[in-house]
Amino acid sequence: MRHFDLRGGVMHAEDVPIPDIAAAVGTPVYIYSTATIARHARVFREAVAATGDPLVAYAVKANPNQAVLAAVARAGLGADVVSGGELARARAAGIPADRIVFSGVGKTEAEMAFALDAGIYQFNLESLPEAEMLSAVAARMGVTAPAAFRVNPDVDAGTHAKISTGKSENKFGIPHRDALGAYARAAALPGLAMHGIAVHIGSQLTDLAPLERAFETVGALIAELRRAGHDIRIADLGGGLGVPYDPDQPLPPSPEAYGVMVARVTRGWNVRLVFEPGRMIVGNAGALVTRVIRVKEGVEAPFVIVDAGMNDLMRPSLYDAWHDIVAVRPSGAKVTANVVGPVCETGDTFATLRRIDQVAAGDLVAFMTAGAYAATMAGTYNSRPLTAEVMVSGDRWAVVRDRQPIEALIAADSVPHWLDEENA
Repeated sequence: MRHFDLRGGVMHAEDVPIPDIAAAVGTPVYIYSTATIARHARVFREAVAATGDPLVAYAVKANPNQAVLAAVARAGLGADVVSGGELARARAAGIPADRIVFSGVGKTEAEMAFALDAGIYQFNLESLPEAEMLSAVAARMGVTAPAAFRVNPDVDAGTHAKISTGKSENKFGIPHRDALGAYARAAALPGLAMHGIAVHIGSQLTDLAPLERAFETVGALIAELRRAGHDIRIADLGGGLGVPYDPDQPLPPSPEAYGVMVARVTRGWNVRLVFEPGRMIVGNAGALVTRVIRVKEGVEAPFVIVDAGMNDLMRPSLYDAWHDIVAVRPSGAKVTANVVGPVCETGDTFATLRRIDQVAAGDLVAFMTAGAYAATMAGTYNSRPLTAEVMVSGDRWAVVRDRQPIEALIAADSVPHWLDEENA
């Protein structure tokens, strides 16, 4: 469910008319719904409650805005982080360290020390060299690091290749067939408490079958590891459950269906489960609002040129991802058009030959389901500053990230002294 709907012919974010925000802040602008975040967090927690006392750790990479993290913390979620920066953001938002798991293939010594000092819940390790590094850092600090190996179950998630993480050729985790040997070697290292196991096979999954196969592999490994003398107490099942982007496509599995499957597959594991939802919590909580610059005639269809570019929303260019594109004040008329941005790349295309609301220069358009992997992936290509972000709650709204001025981009650079001297 998303709290973006038409009232009196005008799209609202909760109780706030979107044109009011656009008039005050300008466009493009990301708008997030507090109520949607809270509802999705509650629905997911209720869906997995039957598994005991799970830790639901929001995947910070999906949207790390401090206001979003504060809403997540208020909803009682922990955090899944993949960098020292994300850990710092989660802690600054009030998420307790003992509800934070640290994933990712490239943790540095400095990041490990930072996380150990904070007292996080678990490190999800992706290789033996990483385990050796964490062991050395923990031993040097005189502490014990709670850790798990992320196993790669060689399961095709059936999602886009660039967000599939559970196949043997992907960079993530250790091959599941090597798990027994890896745990044996890690158990002999000082400073490690290898009490966990983790898995995550991809993002935007629309079928529960690959997840079930991956979890069955984890369950079998838990039994093998215990027979070998390892005390496995935690199983991190990752995230990846998809959300609806295209209204004409079948709905992804519901959190409730996911929870039923997990409860069935994990029955008898005798572990605490960890989940890492990201997109599920914030995807439908956000929209990117943009203004039409002009409509240009094309050979096959007109080009609707908007002031948001691929630097603001990378997903369509990067993954051929679909976002529903709707007029903020729809007239009822429809047109087949290409929706493009102003960036000097053919890849700056949001939709091709798409049936959309008819719009004209000056009209506002919303790209829906833009709360996850959207603003967080933005850049400044073509010297286009980062856009503003707004959060709404009922009839209240606030800017939660200012629009970056071009002066800030220029000021971040410096000219070497020899060029200054030559220009003097």
